[in-house]
Amino acid sequence: WRDWLAEHSADLVDLVQQETGKSYGDAVGEPAYGIQVTDYWLEHAEAFLAPEHPESAVPTHRLEISHHPYPLVGVISPWNGPLTMPMLDIPAALMAGAAVLSKPSELTPLTWAEAVRGWREIGAPDVLGIATGDGATGAAVVDVVDFIQFTGSVRTGRAVAARAGERLIPSSLELGGKDPLIVLADADLDRAARAAVWGACVFSGQGCSAVERVYVEDAVYADFVARVVDWAGRIRQGTVRGEPYVTDIGAMSSEAQLRIVEEQVDAAVAAGARALTGGARLQGPGWYYPPTVLVDVTDDMAVMREETFGPVVPIARVADAAEALRRANDSEFGLSGSVFTADRERGSALAAQVEVGAICVNDVCTTNFHLSLPSGGWKSSGIGARFGGAAGIRKYTRAQATLTLTESGAAEPHWYPILPPTT
Repeated sequence: WRDWLAEHSADLVDLVQQETGKSYGDAVGEPAYGIQVTDYWLEHAEAFLAPEHPESAVPTHRLEISHHPYPLVGVISPWNGPLTMPMLDIPAALMAGAAVLSKPSELTPLTWAEAVRGWREIGAPDVLGIATGDGATGAAVVDVVDFIQFTGSVRTGRAVAARAGERLIPSSLELGGKDPLIVLADADLDRAARAAVWGACVFSGQGCSAVERVYVEDAVYADFVARVVDWAGRIRQGTVRGEPYVTDIGAMSSEAQLRIVEEQVDAAVAAGARALTGGARLQGPGWYYPPTVLVDVTDDMAVMREETFGPVVPIARVADAAEALRRANDSEFGLSGSVFTADRERGSALAAQVEVGAICVNDVCTTNFHLSLPSGGWKSSGIGARFGGAAGIRKYTRAQATLTLTESGAAEPHWYPILPPTT
């Protein structure tokens, strides 16, 4: 299947662009990342799933922990990565030995349907299915599987978790985020500015782990903002198929998502924020919203509190690192975040206090590229994690403990009838 994905990458990239409006540069990473994930499990799955033999306190007891797959795993994935998102989970579930019932978003079902067709074309076992449809289809998937992996909104995630709880099946949920980026006064400002722009605008801002709010120390605030405006102004926008890398970011995936971005930005500007770039949808065909840098934002604005999922960089001024940390943690979300500083030790200490599941120091949105790290959120950003080495594949299995008596002997001293100890 990995080889089929590689051979058909060009066609899959074209499908991704047609379904999502992504730029070529953003779309080309989807099959490439799926291949990377599959390679990781091809290399490590056998060792991760091998039986373990813990030390026993009783010499005649041999202990073993074995890993048995859930019969049927359900994977419900969102529209922002029609190939990437299911590939984050499904190769591990299949290699764990589970059958998989997948449900792509009704907004972008075609790319994943083609990947499933590829699975069948190579003659693979009939253990990968696809169910297309809206929320009712997703609910039906939750009702028949033995484990559910869901990626999507907090609202839908709560419903999935509630139904999984009623059925007493385990669930793993990656939900929304409002990822903070903290810039300290000693940071490499150009790197931090470029990171902020890329982290906020990659996939037109429609990434689960994306820069959604920026806190900058007062001493370097004006310089940092100027650099962000400069880099944001260099972004080329458009969906051009068949001509690699002539644009940087593409369109929004739907009119509904474009309206959410518009409403948040418009409300912020009405409340006193200023848009230094962008600030309004591009006129003409397509759902295009330009990179938008907002300043004079306050934490009570929706653009600073609710998930935006668009190419918006709201930048707030803070007095010091303590204020940045307090404001960064004042959120219901806790998916990922970043800290930029020249002092790596200080950066690591500050990062450890940010209430998120993944944090970068002097980098942004890159923990997901290291499959030995867990990828999961805190607070309302989810429950459980994908990846994380052995844990990332063992989650699709049930552990079975086995005790084997290595030497046969007389009855155990604690068996009935219980006799008093001899003197």
